[in-house]
Amino acid sequence: MNRTWHVHTITDAARARIGTARLAVASGVTTVERARLVTALTAQLRQCLTKGGEWRVDVTASPAPGGGEFRVEVDSAQRRPDDPRPPWHASVPCAEDADFSDEPAIDDPAALAEALFGADEDAALLLERLDEQEAMVAFHREELHQTNQGVLALHAELDAAGRAQRDLFDAEQKARREAENARWRLNFLADASAALTASLNHEAIVRLLPALLVPRYARSVDVWLFDGVDDALRSGPHSAAAVLAARRGRPQYAADHPGRLPGVDDQPPSALDPTRPLLCIPLLSRRAPQGVLTLSAPDDRWDADDAVMLIELTRRASIALEHARRFEHNRDIAETLQRALLTDLPTTPGLSLAARYLPATRGLNIGGDWYDAFRQPDGSLITVVGDVTGHGLHAAVMMSQLRTALRAYAVDGSSPGQLLTRLHLFLHRLRLDLYATAVIARFHPDDHTLTWAAAGHPPPVLRDPEGRVHILDAKPGAMLGIPLKQEIPDHTAPLPPGSTLALYTDGLVERRALGIDPGIERLAERLGGFGPTELHQDLEGSADLLLHPLLDDSEHDDDVCLLLCHVHGDGRSQTPRP
Repeated sequence: MNRTWHVHTITDAARARIGTARLAVASGVTTVERARLVTALTAQLRQCLTKGGEWRVDVTASPAPGGGEFRVEVDSAQRRPDDPRPPWHASVPCAEDADFSDEPAIDDPAALAEALFGADEDAALLLERLDEQEAMVAFHREELHQTNQGVLALHAELDAAGRAQRDLFDAEQKARREAENARWRLNFLADASAALTASLNHEAIVRLLPALLVPRYARSVDVWLFDGVDDALRSGPHSAAAVLAARRGRPQYAADHPGRLPGVDDQPPSALDPTRPLLCIPLLSRRAPQGVLTLSAPDDRWDADDAVMLIELTRRASIALEHARRFEHNRDIAETLQRALLTDLPTTPGLSLAARYLPATRGLNIGGDWYDAFRQPDGSLITVVGDVTGHGLHAAVMMSQLRTALRAYAVDGSSPGQLLTRLHLFLHRLRLDLYATAVIARFHPDDHTLTWAAAGHPPPVLRDPEGRVHILDAKPGAMLGIPLKQEIPDHTAPLPPGSTLALYTDGLVERRALGIDPGIERLAERLGGFGPTELHQDLEGSADLLLHPLLDDSEHDDDVCLLLCHVHGDGRSQTPRP
């Protein structure tokens, strides 16, 4: 459907506008779209009237299934073919079909009035729609405002939650670092305490303190002991704070700033090193202060927790020093007593004797090992090596009693087996819960036969003049003092001139990991390895050569006793060393 209007005057323009509006209604164009289309057409017609001339208004409605197009085009009636400017047009959607059969004449006044009111109704409807849209916009604006407020509040809550979470995370990290530092201090304190208490040498403990504390907890360490025996270990003169710590028995902190350390008194900086803080901690014991430990700060100051740990470590070092000194004192007494209980070896024609005794390097250095040699009335020489179970003063006293009893029993000329049987009965009757092992060998100057007996003791080792070695492991008696009645038998072995007998205790040959048999075999091998004249010419030196290779290291848990007896057969003798 097409309609055309020629516009030359304003009346023509009004008719074209009204006709277009009516056709738009008939085509099913919506009110809002119709109002927009008519408004745009009116503006275009006003421009055409201003320019003058004749204009043509073409309206085309093209219904189609699903919706058609309503098109309005305005163009000059005198358009030249070469005019490059396109005509004005506008289009809006319309209904699928349209009915133009009852279209009234536009010149009719009633039609003009109806068109005018229709235009007003369209404008009123458009304004109503605009009001609705404005109300809706206002509603959505308020809704958006409320949403924005909620979003802002949510962001504020999220920010607050984030800050709280960061604060909690920082607090957790701080607590974790503090816990890790506390764990490190506890582990260090435990390891350092174990190292300090493992030694019973006070000089070793003094040397260990700098190794433990430098450089993490101190730049330098000075140990001042009051007895004056450790002057060589001191690094120099003592600070005033160290003197105050010794007098007051309290830790002192010397620096140009207050330390505010728990349990520590603040003092002015030391004149010895004014730029570096000093922490002076007394080495207290149960009776009196032993000395002062002076630490130089690794940085500008100590942490309070580190200071508490250092004070506790110093307390434990004080206990370790006190125990070490008490042990050293008791060890010296015990070793003096042990040496006093060992007798000098006699000088015997035709026989050389050499003895060695090494106390245990661990413990109180006093035990029940002993050796002895003495003559019987018939001229025989009794040699004995024994071992009382256990260590300490009690074992040493029992060893002395056994040695004295053995000498008393030997006066009547009893054989080695008889002597051991009497010692067993003597020890059993005492009921001291102490036991002993012993081996006794008897040499007679006119007889080339060795008589010996053993009670629970490692077997003697005999080397003949040709260098062959025999382990005299004939059936021995049981340990002395056990609740068992026994008669310990005598055994004999040939003893030609040039023979050497080795009596020893288990400390020489027994090792925890290997047992005793490999050690006895090593002793026999070493004894057989001497040259033909070594034992005859220097039995003392041979004893050292035999002893030291059998000790795997310088430390041993048990006493070591060795007695070598070398037969000359030519009436000569060697004077043994005590």
